[in-house]
Amino acid sequence: LSTTSLESPESNIEKMEVKRILAEAIDELKEREKKVILLYYYEELTLKEISAILGVTESRISQIHTKAVLSLQTKLGRYKNLLFQ
Repeated sequence: LSTTSLESPESNIEKMEVKRILAEAIDELKEREKKVILLYYYEELTLKEISAILGVTESRISQIHTKAVLSLQTKLGRYKNLLFQ
């Protein structure tokens, strides 16, 4: 590994803090929004698969997903650039 690919301790601490803040922000979402985010990003299910699980249309899942992502972006503010690299 070259020295340019190594991260500074400060950078590692900042990333850990952002992950903690993201986890808290997800935990504060409404239950259905939280389920959609977890199924989509952690279980890597499609919107169609999530719609079958939750018993609503794929379009509704898309709306819930968009609302949850916007809420997270608002809550995370200045950390957004670090999270979505």
